[in-house]
Amino acid sequence: MAWALLSPLPPPLATCAAKISNTNHLRRATKIIANATNCEGSKDKGKDDAPAFNPFGFVTDNPSSRSAIQLPESPAEDGNVGQMLNRIEDKGKEYGSYVKSGKFTWFVRETGPPESRRGTIVFLHGAPTQSYSYRVVMSQMSDYGFHCVAPDWIGFGFSDKPQPGYGFDYTEKEFHEAFDKLLDVLDIKSPFFLVVQGFLVGSYGLTWALKNNSKISKMAILNSPLTVSSPVPGLFQKLRIPLFGEFTSQNAVMAERFIEAGSPYVLKTEKADVYRLPYLASSGPGFALLEAARKINFQDISSQIANGFATERWDKPILLAWGIADKFLPQSVAEEFQKGNPDVVKLKWIEGAGHMPQEDWPEKVVDALRVFF
Repeated sequence: MAWALLSPLPPPLATCAAKISNTNHLRRATKIIANATNCEGSKDKGKDDAPAFNPFGFVTDNPSSRSAIQLPESPAEDGNVGQMLNRIEDKGKEYGSYVKSGKFTWFVRETGPPESRRGTIVFLHGAPTQSYSYRVVMSQMSDYGFHCVAPDWIGFGFSDKPQPGYGFDYTEKEFHEAFDKLLDVLDIKSPFFLVVQGFLVGSYGLTWALKNNSKISKMAILNSPLTVSSPVPGLFQKLRIPLFGEFTSQNAVMAERFIEAGSPYVLKTEKADVYRLPYLASSGPGFALLEAARKINFQDISSQIANGFATERWDKPILLAWGIADKFLPQSVAEEFQKGNPDVVKLKWIEGAGHMPQEDWPEKVVDALRVFF
């Protein structure tokens, strides 16, 4: 049985519906092609039954995964992949809509009115997760009067996952160009607040900021690789190994296991369902992640970030809100980054949180963001 995080559950569906009603900008936009549904709830399965055949046996060694992925002895019982997909396919789309931008369709979450006097906050997630991680933070920040927007990057979550070589090759330049087009479609006015967290596409969010200084008024960075000393997690190293990377990319519970590996907590099954859903639904997100992981130069990107945000090169206020229980990135990464520009970077430790503080302890993240913004 999976243990809950030490934080309250996301707002009830009634609150969620109220939030969605405030997203007038997205609902009115002619480029929206469909509204996402919103569904909560899950059913735990016992994990003591040993199936006769289990194609996902190589990924069933953590508590939240085992109950959902392990197949029962009787095919008629709930638990096989098709039945599980049917059970969870509408989960995790709080505050979200599908938005057409150029040749791609993005999944974008939005809370609060676009005309908010407090301003707009854009939240960018890292790999291999999705914007779902920001759902509670977005809800609470909109309660304080902010307009909040969080897209799933192309290749991740519920956004399009084009096959590499057919219009999108998962390079930094292409991610930046696609994000620029999305901001135009959403009519997000500059300057806005930016929040970034995580590896790979999270790092691309930071390098985008370096190239678009004038579009940002303030920026908050949650746990992300910020210096050349930042370790690269084993997942991304495995993805770069020929053949083994292809196998690793199709791990059905890769995202949730990555989250749990960087955190002191195990995800509740209903949350793990959402993070695993894209990887269960098709091979697309796994191969998108594989391509992106093989295209990036982690050392070069970290060097760009460390140098770009250093004194005399960056003058916009930065809040570094850091989960101190991060098992991927030590506190020394945050301290080293702050020393590079101490007059601009404010460091706030988030106690009890790991690599994804917005998931582990969203209330503390909200407290830090509310004061800073």
